[in-house]
Amino acid sequence: MIVVTGATGGLGGATVEHLLQRVPAERIGVSVRDVGRARHLADRGVRVRQGSYEDPAGLRESFEGAEQVLLVSGNDPTADIVRLHGNAIEAAAAAGVQRIVYTSQHGATPDNPYPPARMHLSTEAMLADSGIAWTSLRNAAYGPLDEVLGPWRRTGKIAQPADGPVPYTDRADVAEGTAVVLAAGHHHDGPVTLSAPTAVTFDHLAETASRLIGRTVERVVVDDERWIADQVASGVPPEAAGFILTWYQAARAGHFAEADPLLSELLGREPRNVAERLADGIAG
Repeated sequence: MIVVTGATGGLGGATVEHLLQRVPAERIGVSVRDVGRARHLADRGVRVRQGSYEDPAGLRESFEGAEQVLLVSGNDPTADIVRLHGNAIEAAAAAGVQRIVYTSQHGATPDNPYPPARMHLSTEAMLADSGIAWTSLRNAAYGPLDEVLGPWRRTGKIAQPADGPVPYTDRADVAEGTAVVLAAGHHHDGPVTLSAPTAVTFDHLAETASRLIGRTVERVVVDDERWIADQVASGVPPEAAGFILTWYQAARAGHFAEADPLLSELLGREPRNVAERLADGIAG
């Protein structure tokens, strides 16, 4: 039995879909806050149980009989995520889970200025102390490219703070690689990196976008303070803008520069590259 948390979210849900292509549905369980949102999985034979990181007793029940649990990291900036992850780890131990696979973050180092890095490191430390075998998937940035590039298709400019090389990775590839780890017995111990094979900068992305659309997309480096002011003026709360800025600062300091071949090995092919992803966005 493999139990996936967060299975109604983007990464968790996509991972379940890939698992269903690899193992029988009766070997898959999900632990979700709202079982109604997982009805489509129950209809396909997946075991659906209610579980929340705030409810350790409910988690123990949702993890019952699991050999492995995919612990999808929380992302609520107002919550004590480390404590909630601790609840999940303790519940897994109480349920007799043999391995936890955790979705961590690329570049999780103590000196990374992006705050989630420290949360992931704290969770990894708890996993190391749990007595359970564990794998931490340090996933490279897998969100939509427009989230980091801004409205370049409308403006013709990538006007963002100074950046650095990042192996931008497709979420679908991360989900498939995660499913392979869970289903195929790839028991990597400790932290491993799942990323596209090449790290690129905004300069590279501007050149690629220019080639795809047949006109120049300009890369404009915006001063940090000016960028914050522009974000606030557009309605972004100052705290949220400052939080996002730390990601760009981490990138420019090289915290996300390392690419790793493991995801390619798990998939048995090259992950989708940024040119393919940009082209899909333009076509869409």
